[in-house]
Parts: sequence; structure tokens; C-alpha cells
Amino acid sequence: METFKGLMKGLITTAIFTIILFLSAGRLDYYQGWVFLAANTLTTVVNVVTLRKNTDLLIERSKLGEGIKSWDKWLLALSAMVYLIMIIIAGLDSGRFLWTKSFNWFISAIGVAILAIGQSIFLTARNQNNFFSSMVRIQKERGHTVCDKGLYKIIRHPGYLGMAVSLFAVPIITTSFWCILPTTIAVILLLIRTSLEDKTLKAELDGYAEYSKHTRYKLIPLIW
Repeated sequence: METFKGLMKGLITTAIFTIILFLSAGRLDYYQGWVFLAANTLTTVVNVVTLRKNTDLLIERSKLGEGIKSWDKWLLALSAMVYLIMIIIAGLDSGRFLWTKSFNWFISAIGVAILAIGQSIFLTARNQNNFFSSMVRIQKERGHTVCDKGLYKIIRHPGYLGMAVSLFAVPIITTSFWCILPTTIAVILLLIRTSLEDKTLKAELDGYAEYSKHTRYKLIPLIW
């Protein structure tokens, strides 16, 4: 049941953003929109299906638990608004006004490949960390512990790296140059969230401060 609910929620969200994209484009022969729909539908299905055996984590990611940081609520709301702006600008640009000209299937295909890479990183990180919540909080009732295996041996927040890569796939899939600007803002918000979550975990999660001494980089190996 939880898997079905998660799948329906994800598909409805994908449908809403796709409809907004087509409305912004103003036409149904907007091929980038169909590529966007296909890629994100597949991504949604894979995200939910690969979590079906971990009911506890599926429930955790689908509800608002106790102790969610207020700044995280604001950041997520702002990020959702920026993502909506990304979709609208992409449709207006490459669909309606053609500010970015010369649609090429090859460019969109590269975008799909980048999305696949980003989602692979995200899903691997999620599958390796049983406390991979969708909101920043210390899951005391679930016996929250530090995850230091797999990708977490390389960087402390591989899930956010996957999300950042996936975000940059949007302007490429939709072949919209102007969509890069709000996408960059969305990634900056993700970096801010990464930094704030890291500080929270250091202060409140037992063992995380010590873990951060061994795994030095937050998001990008050898850089940050």
C-alpha cells in the first residue's frame, strides 16, 4: 500500500510539472516536453520500486516526522518555487518564444543521460543509508546512526550530489539556455541546505563529528 501511495504521489507530481511545461510552451508538438515526461516518469517509477522492500524508509520519506528544522521547511518551499520557475522558463523559451533555437534530439538525449547519472548517484546513496529522510531531522525514534559505507566513504552527502546533477539535466533535456539561470539558483539552495544539514548533524548526531574528520568532503571530492 505504501509503495502504491508513493508511486501515485510521484506520478501526479510529474504530471503536474509536465502540464505546466506544456502550458508554458503553448503547443503539444513540443518534443522536449515529451522527453521530459518520459524521463521523469521512468525516474519516478524506479525511485519508488527500488524502495518497496524498505517500508520503514518509504514511510519516513513520505511523512513529516518530529524535529524537522524550520529552515529546512523554508528552503524546500523556496526550492519548489524555483523548480516551478525552471519549468515555466524552459517552456516559454524552447517551446513558445524560441529564445534558444535549433532543437536537437541529441542534446535532449545528453540531458536524459545526465539525469540517469544523477539519479543513479541519488538512489545508490539512498539505498546505502537507512536514515535517508526527505527532511532534515534527527530520527531518534528510529535509532538514527551515522552512515559511513559505500558512497558515504567518499563524501558526506552523496544524495545531494545526485540531486544537483539531476537538476542540471532539466535545461539540457528541454534545450533551454535561459533555464540555466534558475537551475543555478536551485543548486545554490541545495548547497546551502547541504551546509546547514551538515552543521546540524555535527551538533546533534552522535558520531557524525568524528565521521566528518575521516570523510572530509561534503559534496564534491577534493573540492568541498
